[in-house]
Amino acid sequence: MDSQKVDSFIMANGKFFHDYQIGAIRELLLGADDAKWPMLQALQFKDPTISLIISIIGGSLGIDRFFVGDMGLGVIKLITCGGCGIWSIVDWFLIMGTARDRNMQKLQALL
Repeated sequence: MDSQKVDSFIMANGKFFHDYQIGAIRELLLGADDAKWPMLQALQFKDPTISLIISIIGGSLGIDRFFVGDMGLGVIKLITCGGCGIWSIVDWFLIMGTARDRNMQKLQALL
């Protein structure tokens, strides 16, 4: 893939990934086939800021974990009311990183 497409992808979607992952993403995309460009543009990433807002509002019900795709943890959080509130507070600090990790996994699965 040419560097202009790679740079435009990183500029448009850089906020969905950790800062330390950007270099690896650039290398992955530069080595990717041009035929994957339409599928790459169609990928929908989870916004870490939205996941934090959902965690603050509905974290005790596990909605934040359902949002990022952790169905098992979402069910456990729902049953335990967010671990009696403790798990919900911990997730306020972890959920943005989890969303970014899931986005990276989704990108690697495509490439």
